[in-house]
Amino acid sequence: MAEQGYQIGMVGLGVMGRNLLLNMADHGFSGMGYDTDQSKVQLLRHEAGERRIEGAASLPEFMGGLSSPRAIMMLVPAGPPVDAVIRALMPHLEPGDLLIDGGNSYFKDTELRAATLAERGVQFLGVGISGGENGARHGASLMPGGAREAYERVRPILEAVAARVPVVPSGLAVAAASTDAEAGLSPNGAAHDEAELCVAYMGPGGAGHYVKMVHNGIEYALMELIAESYDIMSRALGLTDEELEAVYRRWNEGELNSYLIEITANIFGKVDERTGKRLVDVILDQAGQKGTGKWTSQSAMDLGVPAPTVDAAVSMRDLSALKDEREQAAQILHGPQRAYRGERPRVLHQLHNALYVGMASAYAQGLALLRAASQSFHYDLKLEEVARIWRGGCIIRSAMLEPIRAAYSAQPDLPNLLLDQQLGWEVMARQPDLRAIIRSTVGLGISIPGLSAALAYFDGYRSAWLPANLIQAQRDYFGAHTYERIDEKGVFHTHWSED
Repeated sequence: MAEQGYQIGMVGLGVMGRNLLLNMADHGFSGMGYDTDQSKVQLLRHEAGERRIEGAASLPEFMGGLSSPRAIMMLVPAGPPVDAVIRALMPHLEPGDLLIDGGNSYFKDTELRAATLAERGVQFLGVGISGGENGARHGASLMPGGAREAYERVRPILEAVAARVPVVPSGLAVAAASTDAEAGLSPNGAAHDEAELCVAYMGPGGAGHYVKMVHNGIEYALMELIAESYDIMSRALGLTDEELEAVYRRWNEGELNSYLIEITANIFGKVDERTGKRLVDVILDQAGQKGTGKWTSQSAMDLGVPAPTVDAAVSMRDLSALKDEREQAAQILHGPQRAYRGERPRVLHQLHNALYVGMASAYAQGLALLRAASQSFHYDLKLEEVARIWRGGCIIRSAMLEPIRAAYSAQPDLPNLLLDQQLGWEVMARQPDLRAIIRSTVGLGISIPGLSAALAYFDGYRSAWLPANLIQAQRDYFGAHTYERIDEKGVFHTHWSED
């Protein structure tokens, strides 16, 4: 059976695993799927049609049906479920087999699993996948990491299922491709014109999952920024859902063009079948999370890289979970009235520019973290390639990623996107509007920590002097932690009090 076996195995036939396997088959790769839930196996068989896909009823059948040496992808929830699958597969694995974790696993877990499997002669890849159900089915952004030779084994498959975006002539920006047609693709994913693949080898060890983790951290930040713009327009300006839909659609036609802005407009247009209201208005104001944003903040703190907009986004999701406490506080704690009496068009223009600055800041923070992680963990990340593969398929795709890519193409070692001549100028030109929005919103008592953090990051980063000298003095005063001087090399300690 080895010679006629299926080319790729998929463990986990939920929405992502099943659609990714169908995508692979559409591009000519045969696959076999397995799931402990036999209803998912049956669904795969039903959707397979004439494609060379089979669903296995048991693990021995699954393993025996794959071509040797075997390549097996796992698409199961991160954490213990991944380890459980590995334990189940272990008795059946042979030297030369390759396991691929396509979930949102923590990068250190990926590195530990790779080392453990290597002792058995089994290769391991951690592949970050972004794009949701539609991306898995029609083209995702893929961030593979691990041994280079392992990646090369499955490179044709990963390239086949990756999103494709048009090649952009030097110096031009591009809108974020949202559909196959917009991306220059035929219904089966084949490119009509020259296109670039949204997949690239990220680096050794957990590099792929690290890049995906930071992608999700940026995603948290962008979602928080957009939510804050909604809050301002709804509670301060009094815009209706119909007006909000129109604003986001208009913004999506310009420099704020992005997948998240696009779906935000669609969300405000969706009517709830039960009540006849806009669906967004009957959704509880508690945002869930699966941990990748928190991991991004934690890693940034470990590496000493500021990521305040990501931090704010994580904190606000935590705060949203305190629904009962917030309802109680609303009855006790009072602030200003939230009625804005200025001109709507002017505020909407300011808010547009404020959101641009916030988004640019979020990307800058995330990519600065990737730069630091690459140096610390020896990933040798190419940030131009990261920006390139984020241009299509993934959740944070946006028109802004083309100038970001161009910035790293011109300066591969650019410490921070804000130092890029073009992007830095664009941010500086719009900062007065962000300041105006913050002033107005603070006066109205509306919480906008993401936008505020973006401005604080900008102002802190551009400051040649910060008041950290006082902090160093305080640390030395109460803990003898020492300090450095501006006029003499060395480490110093002062007896600040004679008491």
